[in-house]
Amino acid sequence: MITKPHIAIVVGSTRPGRYADKPAGWMLKQTQARDDIEAELVDLRDHPMPFFDEKGPLTSTPSENPEALRWQKTLARYDGFVFVVAEYNSSITGVLKNALDQAYKEWGRKPFTAIGYGGAGAARAIEHLRQITSALQMVSTAATVNIGGADFMSTSPMGANKPIEDVEAHLQGKAKSALDELVWWAHATMAAKAAEASQRRGPNELAA
Repeated sequence: MITKPHIAIVVGSTRPGRYADKPAGWMLKQTQARDDIEAELVDLRDHPMPFFDEKGPLTSTPSENPEALRWQKTLARYDGFVFVVAEYNSSITGVLKNALDQAYKEWGRKPFTAIGYGGAGAARAIEHLRQITSALQMVSTAATVNIGGADFMSTSPMGANKPIEDVEAHLQGKAKSALDELVWWAHATMAAKAAEASQRRGPNELAA
């Protein structure tokens, strides 16, 4: 039996009045309409971590901060991620960057996609996200979902504040492509990690 990838939809903004809840909830609905994925929301508001202040890099020094350890334990449950990305000054939010920095092996060799929003659909922020996550040994999908221009203004509190469903016809094709890729990469990385674990155990242990 093929295991469904367990995916976290990471809400990458914590400010009051954020727009992020709309795309996060909409993306969750897109996953729930599929039978090849299990997803849930992971809100950075529920993980109030300090700015990274550990004694060394997480590649070699274990975290000591209890909130960081709780965050790492949360991430370890997932096979891949959907990041909900706001664009701040052509990059991702500070709270999302800090959340990325607060773990290492829990991100590694796992895929992600993104749904971004803003005037340019957070295209620049998502590209920066790809640069950051490459250092964490993550795999990015080619397709992402971008809510920009008139679609963003019509659904944003800064504009008409309409439901995101009013523009979903413009988004669903990209969402399907992004999730299709995410599922493919999740299965590929899950299989590779399982094979690697089997090799480490060795034939004698497997036969026991």
